[in-house]
Amino acid sequence: MARHSRRRRLGFLALAAALPFSLVTTGAAGAGTAATAPAVGAQAAAPAHPWMDTSLSPEQRAALLLDAMTLDQKLQQLTGAMPEILPELPQCYGGRHVTGIAELGIPTLRITNGPVGVGQNDCIDPAVATDPTKPWYAAYTDPSSAKATALPSGPTVAASFDPAVAGQFGDVIATEMNNLALHVFEAPGLNLARLPVLGRNFEYFGEDPYLTGTMGVAEIRAVQDQDLIAMAKHYVANEQETNRMTIQTTVDERTLHELYLLPFEMAVKDGDVASIMCAYNYVNGVSSCENEYLLTEVLRDQWGFEGYVQSDFFATKSTVATLLAGMDHMMPIPQQWAPELLTAALDAGEIQESDIDRALYRRYVQMFTYGIFDRPLVQTPIDYVAGGERAREIGTQGAVLLQNNGALPIDPTVEEIVVIGKASQVYAQQAVAGGVMVGQPMGAGGGSSDVVPTYTVAPVEGIQDVLANLGSTADVRLVLVDDANTSATVDGVEVSFEAALAEAADADAVVVMAGTIAEEGADRTTFTDPTGQQRVEVGDNLDWYVDRPNTTATVAGTNMARNSNTVAMITAVMGASPTMAGKTALVLKDNAGVELEPALVGEQGPAILEVWFPGQEDGHIVADLLLGVANPSGKSPFTYPYAGKGFIDRASELQFPGVLVEGAQTVEYTERLNIGYRWYDANVSGDCAHAADGSNPCVAFPFGHGLSYTDFEISGLLATPKRTDGSKTIRVLATVENTGDVAGAEVVQVYLGVPAAGEPPKRLVAFEKVWLEPGQKKRVKLEIDPDASNHPLSVWDAAADTWTTPLGEYQVYVGSSSQDAHGLTQAITVRDPKRR
Repeated sequence: MARHSRRRRLGFLALAAALPFSLVTTGAAGAGTAATAPAVGAQAAAPAHPWMDTSLSPEQRAALLLDAMTLDQKLQQLTGAMPEILPELPQCYGGRHVTGIAELGIPTLRITNGPVGVGQNDCIDPAVATDPTKPWYAAYTDPSSAKATALPSGPTVAASFDPAVAGQFGDVIATEMNNLALHVFEAPGLNLARLPVLGRNFEYFGEDPYLTGTMGVAEIRAVQDQDLIAMAKHYVANEQETNRMTIQTTVDERTLHELYLLPFEMAVKDGDVASIMCAYNYVNGVSSCENEYLLTEVLRDQWGFEGYVQSDFFATKSTVATLLAGMDHMMPIPQQWAPELLTAALDAGEIQESDIDRALYRRYVQMFTYGIFDRPLVQTPIDYVAGGERAREIGTQGAVLLQNNGALPIDPTVEEIVVIGKASQVYAQQAVAGGVMVGQPMGAGGGSSDVVPTYTVAPVEGIQDVLANLGSTADVRLVLVDDANTSATVDGVEVSFEAALAEAADADAVVVMAGTIAEEGADRTTFTDPTGQQRVEVGDNLDWYVDRPNTTATVAGTNMARNSNTVAMITAVMGASPTMAGKTALVLKDNAGVELEPALVGEQGPAILEVWFPGQEDGHIVADLLLGVANPSGKSPFTYPYAGKGFIDRASELQFPGVLVEGAQTVEYTERLNIGYRWYDANVSGDCAHAADGSNPCVAFPFGHGLSYTDFEISGLLATPKRTDGSKTIRVLATVENTGDVAGAEVVQVYLGVPAAGEPPKRLVAFEKVWLEPGQKKRVKLEIDPDASNHPLSVWDAAADTWTTPLGEYQVYVGSSSQDAHGLTQAITVRDPKRR
């Protein structure tokens, strides 16, 4: 359908504001008018209701609809419905929708979770409705959910450093949403990896706000291009799962705007996102869903947001404050917006009917804009084969080759490949997604973002498939080791750990699989008890795990933190023979970046391939990369610290998980602008000063790092702050050359050092992924627009409540990672435009 321009919408909203939100009656039919089908052969029959006239603008249609509605109908439409069998889809029992009003032509608005595919999607087995063994929340989390493609995780998309990949990701989701007759996608997730142990990092795009915003915008556009509503979440400063429903987040205004709000600002200004989800947490003393500063002053007044705001599920705390502050839609059930509560507030004069009209108007405009009123609620078959193929492609694009000592790619003519993992862990046994547990199907992890696929590809199965396609007859053997590193099984036969090591020593190639499973509901941290108040240790390592990753881990009880001794196992494998470094690959399947022991990094360590959570196509994605069918081209959206030297090791209780202040768990972002690579660059701990070659003693692998099966060279930096055409845009030129012997891709990254007190040494401001044949070179042009939505040259002035551009010398860094960028630099000067 045709899009309506932002200018056209603003014009109508200005008219509406002048009325002051009273709606003009233009002959709308009454609420009880029945829809009548046009006679066969009739020409240009009038629609049953004036608001169903598609020649009108979405704003006009929304106004006409509201004018025809009774107060009771409006109150029903403000919130999600109690779980029920869907009137239009009797095969679906769901709790993620707003029940339609047939006599008004209002369709049931259907919502699905994300952000890693079409997750819990308002369609579970109707038998669940009467099953006494199912919990009350089964309608929102049951694994009988309608099936979809379980895509690779968010960090995979971010690691591609390619907006086109984010677009492909969004296109798969949108296609399957339309197959399932869904309307609203609760994604992308735009929160930042402030904490490497955040349980939902796998749903997000890493530690940098510009990268996060860029990928989010591309995904939003792809989803909304298929006439669906995207919903950026969780707005805002929602960077921990521990006590997530009640946590009080304190963050200074400058940090809030420059880091945590920035991806959302990009989503609004560049992605024209139709909806925003307010979060569980409090921000600076006010609940996110009744925070007038965030929902009205920032979102609408500063950014010009024209969509609607929905609450996270069960996030709301009040009746009146949420409505007046700028929230428009409560999910998943009426709760504080139950009709009797809103009616009481109306009777007391605390709210006006125009407040209710405003909230509904904002949502109806988006529903009309994206044709939701104008298409039938009909489900069609999903092409699972096509979805799987695209998932496989996305997974290979976002894998990161962190280190390679000659073990990769594996020559398919080898005779034996040994795959090694822990018996208590999923990594070498099953396809990996968020919350996946040993012996349980994908989608049973307990998180609302879990996707239930029609099939999964296990690691050994995938390697065997790809080998067969390459004409190889290599034998693939699976070795599973116990947590104590005393015994193992080889293809199911029990042996000693020493015998397993001998198996590895004799093999032609060894693949060790490990990682860090996480899920919505809990961070990778151990606490004294389920309150999550007293931290014992953090799980930013390959050894830590729990039985249920969606539940707070404790030192005792039903979900105790455990030690898999994975690092010791890997170290033992590497010592099995003098040739192990040249034939061993460590495949990581991580929620985020993870701390690494020095023994694993460098010439003595294995090749290290990070594939994040690959989803249903896990085995094929990993095999394509290991065997050279695909050339790794990803760059890490996280920093990998050395063990004991990361931000989380130095974080105070106030920084995480928070301390009790007047009875409320309160966390303060005292690191301010220094998160991720910025924390290491700024040497906040005092132990992370850069060496002369740009390396950092705290960092095993920096943000933006990633190798290839070929080699690249970046040279010839030229930054031109002044343009002959009068443009303010800074043009950065660099040459990238493939100096190796196979085709591959390099990502040219531009960082900027801003001359302002309190700013970290540099920030990512531009990047481009370049595909080159052997010997090919390309002159890459990247542009930095000072007026762009990511404010590349600016800082937030809290006193003036605006962005300002510091004058002086800016340092331009160009390279293939945040650390490598120290080698190619140029200074540019920003002067007062009033002076010559």
